[in-house]
Amino acid sequence: MLQSKAIAKYIRTSPYKSRRVLKQIQGKTYSEARLMLEFMPYRVCKVIIKVLESALSNIEQKNGNNIDRTKIIIAEAFADKGPILKRFQPRAQGRAFPIRKPTCHINIKIEI
Repeated sequence: MLQSKAIAKYIRTSPYKSRRVLKQIQGKTYSEARLMLEFMPYRVCKVIIKVLESALSNIEQKNGNNIDRTKIIIAEAFADKGPILKRFQPRAQGRAFPIRKPTCHINIKIEI
């Protein structure tokens, strides 16, 4: 059983939003997951497609280009919490409201 993984770090989206998409593609074949991601309306799908292609490229580099893409299965797909960018929004009368801009790390592991 051949395995490969790819990680995208410091992606400027919430890990909760990423997990919503990653849960749907976990356990699917590469072609099925790719098709689902292309037609989902979420912004994070473009980043996940890049990570999925990177994992595919990694497994092809390890074992040659003669890999059947229909047999590749997404074994794991998860998003870890990254550092939070802390900003302040000026408000009336000299006040400031904190703004938290979350980041996440997307991990995808595929196997044949």
